[in-house]
Amino acid sequence: MQKNINILNKKARFQYEILDKYTAGIVLTGTEIKSIRSGKASIAESFCEFNDRHELFVVNMTVEEYSHGTYYNHKPKATRKLLLNRRELKKLEKEVQNTGLTIIPLRLFINDKGYAKLDIALARGKKLYDKRETIKDRDNKRNLDRIKKNFK
Repeated sequence: MQKNINILNKKARFQYEILDKYTAGIVLTGTEIKSIRSGKASIAESFCEFNDRHELFVVNMTVEEYSHGTYYNHKPKATRKLLLNRRELKKLEKEVQNTGLTIIPLRLFINDKGYAKLDIALARGKKLYDKRETIKDRDNKRNLDRIKKNFK
């Protein structure tokens, strides 16, 4: 078992423009939290959506089955409920419905008390030219760092 769990969504910052961040708790079963604590989870292609009862769920989050689990084991791609304050939920739902923004997970981690938390973000999808600009900036930064390293 690893000491600190920090599972990132690396593609999120490339594909989306981050507008607002929140930290949400997740409702998990016993075998799900054991798999997350051993680092067997992925949030790469996941997103968040509201149901008809105004509750927020994370969809497509993969938590591998626990290796020592019996028939009580969980489904790897189940939808999992997120826990936020009612005020935050209302604000997020209003933004998603009115302006067409998306809620995406950025980071899955275990806090000091041992609870699994998910950093989520209100985001707007980037256009192709914005992605090209990001790639160009990244290449320029890499070249500058390479030049600086040679002069030291």
